[in-house]
Amino acid sequence: MKEKEYLPRLIAWEVTRSCNLKCLHCRADAHNEHYEKEFTTQECFKLIDNVASFANPIIILTGGEPMMRSDIYDIIEYGTNKGLRMVMAPCGMLVTEESSRKMLKSGIKRISLSIDGADKKSHDTFRGVRGAFDTVINAAKNAKNAGLEFQINTTITKHNYKEIDKILDLAIELGAVSFHPFLLVPTGRAKKLKNMEISPGEYEEILLWIYNKRESTPLSIKPTCAPHYHRIFRQMEKKKESTAVSHGLESMTKGCMGGQSFAFISHRGIVQICGFLDIECGDIRKENYDFKKIWDSSPVFLNIRDIDQYHGRCGYCEYRNVCGGCRARAYAATGNYLDEEPYCVYQPVLNKK
Repeated sequence: MKEKEYLPRLIAWEVTRSCNLKCLHCRADAHNEHYEKEFTTQECFKLIDNVASFANPIIILTGGEPMMRSDIYDIIEYGTNKGLRMVMAPCGMLVTEESSRKMLKSGIKRISLSIDGADKKSHDTFRGVRGAFDTVINAAKNAKNAGLEFQINTTITKHNYKEIDKILDLAIELGAVSFHPFLLVPTGRAKKLKNMEISPGEYEEILLWIYNKRESTPLSIKPTCAPHYHRIFRQMEKKKESTAVSHGLESMTKGCMGGQSFAFISHRGIVQICGFLDIECGDIRKENYDFKKIWDSSPVFLNIRDIDQYHGRCGYCEYRNVCGGCRARAYAATGNYLDEEPYCVYQPVLNKK
């Protein structure tokens, strides 16, 4: 049997860690300051060259605030000219109609904007900056007016768990093409938010809510950092005695993609399976900008791909091929990224090995 080939489909690239917000959940614990050893423009081009030489992933330019780089449009254009689909995750404060048009012209296909509360008080409290809500609403309107496609991301916590319906309605009202609820992973600044994590039972409830909402909304809903959804989706389809578990993106992706079709690259070129699992898997500079070498040979990446070696329920669950559990949550809970997902309530029907 031919060995499975792993290629990156998504790469989140932290092009800078500098940021003009102070979000409570920030993975990077980013501040509005200069960070040493960030890639130069030419180093960015070298990395893009290597990625484009063997794969054709979507490149998510993130941060910090990626728009704080003076060469960001050069990076976008270079990646676009290499045939890569370039998207970006700005914070919103720098998204004007003019900058939206510049993003479009340089090749950005979509941006994501984060709304973490249904009103000013809720969102601004979570984002740590007064006026952040008005800013992101204006950013969405500016992108819409410029013809730039945008999605709304929301990090789900106890802070906004009961507001999720209103946030979805707001995303629809603004004209977003997609809504991506993120389930909080306690890493970076979010380590201090343990008391804001929803419970495993609430986690299950929110994913069932997403399943039930997906066909009644005019935009797509894609839960992120929520691998259980792919188990719940199949369970619900079975209950309906559906003959086909096939609903677009939901049938083509799996739960945790980290290290299997997704990777994260930090502002200094450190590679991880995702931005939330803070374990170094390789250094782009030390490998002469050869991302492919790290992707193919990192011991962490190889361990993550061997799902039969996962511990606890994740090692023998009948849904492990489509879910896999969140490796970053396992690591945060026990210090072992191969341990079972701590926020899953499902008990596998298969006997333990």
